[in-house]
Amino acid sequence: MSLKRHEFYQEYEVFSKRTHTATMQYQFSLLAPNEELALVLAQENFMRREPVVDIWIVKRSNIRKMSPDERASLSRLQNKDYRNTKGYGYLKKKWRHYEQEMLDEKEILSWGGKIKT
Repeated sequence: MSLKRHEFYQEYEVFSKRTHTATMQYQFSLLAPNEELALVLAQENFMRREPVVDIWIVKRSNIRKMSPDERASLSRLQNKDYRNTKGYGYLKKKWRHYEQEMLDEKEILSWGGKIKT
């Protein structure tokens, strides 16, 4: 039974970290028949070029990407006006209008009603 190339090899994404305090960074993709060989190929590629303290390989099929509907929902999360004080500028005008409608002592006394004790 002969296997086709695309059935034998799997795609892996490679990430590496240069120092213990650095963040993981994406490097490249590679084809390998399994995870162990993918790690060996990634190590061979990096160890010749630069020092690294960690390498991660992730099978591409294990990476979940967002659906078009999920990406569309991100736009609603982009509205951060509530975090800016300029978004509350209307409150000053609203407060002024409220203060003008408030009853003051003179207005209440002008009604001429007597308070019973």
